[in-house]
Amino acid sequence: MTDIPSRSHGRKAIRPTLKPRELMTPTPDLAGVWKAKIITLFPSAFPGVLGESLTGKALQEGLWQLETTDLREFGVGKHRNVDDTPAGGGAGMVLRADVLGAAIEHTMADTRGNWPLVYLSPRGRRMDQQMMHNFAQCDGITLLCGRFEGVDERVLEHYGIQEVSLGDFVMTGGELAAQALIDATVRLIPGVLGNQASTEEESFASGLLEHPQYTRPAEWNGRAIPDVLMSGHHGKIAEWRHRMSEDNTKARRPDLWEAHSRKKGSKR
Repeated sequence: MTDIPSRSHGRKAIRPTLKPRELMTPTPDLAGVWKAKIITLFPSAFPGVLGESLTGKALQEGLWQLETTDLREFGVGKHRNVDDTPAGGGAGMVLRADVLGAAIEHTMADTRGNWPLVYLSPRGRRMDQQMMHNFAQCDGITLLCGRFEGVDERVLEHYGIQEVSLGDFVMTGGELAAQALIDATVRLIPGVLGNQASTEEESFASGLLEHPQYTRPAEWNGRAIPDVLMSGHHGKIAEWRHRMSEDNTKARRPDLWEAHSRKKGSKR
């Protein structure tokens, strides 16, 4: 008796691939759903942590969408070069204007409405909660992730690209900053967190840091939950939380406290 494969096995072809199977399936475009488009040399870095927990669940449920553009596909020459040496000399490499321009045109071709184009850059405005709220109100966002010494300045000027920074430090690329921006924005989309009150009470929602949080057990290592939180008196609990938010902000972020105080003064 010979081992003859069945017809079903004979029809199935298995080929090696470096691309994860789930990323090979095209995602249908959902009308009216907030979308993040990423221009990057490392599309496999996405969704990354965005595919986990609540943001990942919301992505699967179609509450937001993610699309990547592989910058390498727009490279020039046999080796698809995307960068070149800085004009005027200097260390490192700079992403080419012609490569970036082609990638941006391709990525932005089907965008409609309020759709900012953002470059993750240490010289940009630092991210804050108000910025995330503004982005969440848009129809979507396109994020350009830089590498090496940055991008050709003419691209930023030509497209009027907004520069945004994760903080006052330099990273090897914009991918991690892009994920941080998307995470902070997506969680503000209705339905993603499940409890909208969470976004209304957390840090920065009122211009203050969040109050301390506690849960079971009632006592741990000799430390008890503050009595007021166990009192059941909602008015006193609200007062305590507000006072703690003010105290935390004064002590830890005097810059935020100063801005909060100015805002309160202007409303009087």
